[in-house]
Amino acid sequence: MKNFKDVVWKEKVTEVIKIIQEKDIKFVRLQFTDINGMLKNLAVSSKNIESIFENGQSFDGSSITGCRSVEESDMALYPDPATFASLPWRPKEKSSCRLICDIYTPQNKRFEADPRYILERAIEKAHKAGYKYICAPELEFFIVKESENGGLPTPIDLAGYFDFHPSDLTDDLRREIADTAEAFGIDIEISHHEVALGQNEIDFKYGEALETADRAITLKMCGKIVAARAGYLTTYMPKPFQGINGSGMHIHQSLWSPDGTTNLFYSESAQNGYLSDLARNFIGGQLMHGRKMCAILNSWPNSFKRLVPGYEAPVYLAWAHKNRSPLIRVPNFGGRKTAARCEIRCPDGAGNPYMQFAVLLATGLDGIKNKTDPGDPVELNVYHMSYEERKERGIVSLPESLKEALDEFETSDLMKETLGETAFENFLKEKRREWDAYRLQVSEWEVNRYIKRL
Repeated sequence: MKNFKDVVWKEKVTEVIKIIQEKDIKFVRLQFTDINGMLKNLAVSSKNIESIFENGQSFDGSSITGCRSVEESDMALYPDPATFASLPWRPKEKSSCRLICDIYTPQNKRFEADPRYILERAIEKAHKAGYKYICAPELEFFIVKESENGGLPTPIDLAGYFDFHPSDLTDDLRREIADTAEAFGIDIEISHHEVALGQNEIDFKYGEALETADRAITLKMCGKIVAARAGYLTTYMPKPFQGINGSGMHIHQSLWSPDGTTNLFYSESAQNGYLSDLARNFIGGQLMHGRKMCAILNSWPNSFKRLVPGYEAPVYLAWAHKNRSPLIRVPNFGGRKTAARCEIRCPDGAGNPYMQFAVLLATGLDGIKNKTDPGDPVELNVYHMSYEERKERGIVSLPESLKEALDEFETSDLMKETLGETAFENFLKEKRREWDAYRLQVSEWEVNRYIKRL
């Protein structure tokens, strides 16, 4: 492995091995994500960890969605020592730890379609252009209880936005999720009840994109583990219940100087809302490619049940300083240099954060490269505009289905370049299959509405 001979890398590996020995950790969980963003892991004996750091751990890539075919299935996992953490829910006498891994081919080269590598390539492109990409997601989720008689799961509380009830189950569960996440080194900034029954949000401090994506999959894991241990289910499904808000993952973004000292999204111009031209071009690139990258940001058929007007989900490709109805919002950062940023509001937490951050960075960089003008900010409520008004302003909408999103995605050279040909083709193949499975279903709504009428 190329990094193993690096001095800093080797020091981190030595430190991790020492901690494993001192804590008498017996098993190490090697974690990674498939192309859908599903967390995968396998447990290995800690006595082999030094060899695994140096030589990798082989596994069957043909069994992982979007990875390899049966004919070329042999793959290897190389752990990143910077992601080491003891599992806080395991007792000391059965202690375990985790390490997030990079995927390699049998030829000891990075696997092109590894989601973590896809993001690393985008980050490297930004570095070469002189930028450091900083981001932070707002993860929304539902905590539900499963029906004993086989019915649909239901929310576990009756609270609403920012509500506090001493008997609220989710208040204690949110706190436990936050405490568990902090045991993994995640700096939790805010947690609260969201708008819908059983819906919650936990946010953590911004950071560089790769570290942030690692933390996003870790926080999701913590949410699921804590709820399961209490007899409940945490779900990041975008729209689990009809008639109420769905769950999104608003992502705050900014570009900084390579040394991390200067926020390049900031400008001294109060007239432009203290937003730099570079930031405006970044926004312009994301608006320009908004329909093309939507399949990555919203990657399930159910995602598009959330992206409809009337439930606080942005569906129109526009931007604003205060208004929350367009796709991209510039929060009021009070002229503070370090806080200048934009927030894209369509992504959801059901997808793969490595790939989501990668396409967001790639489209923003494309906007900077081509000096893409985002147009004037739209401070009116876009939901209340007529079709003619939106057309006059040049405001188009996001795709209305996964099929439409995939059709747009398939035509994008930038998406293919960012993901690489293997991941691009694998993603299309997997999601076309998902769409076919979805569209063949006959829903209860259809039966109730039509079976006696037609």
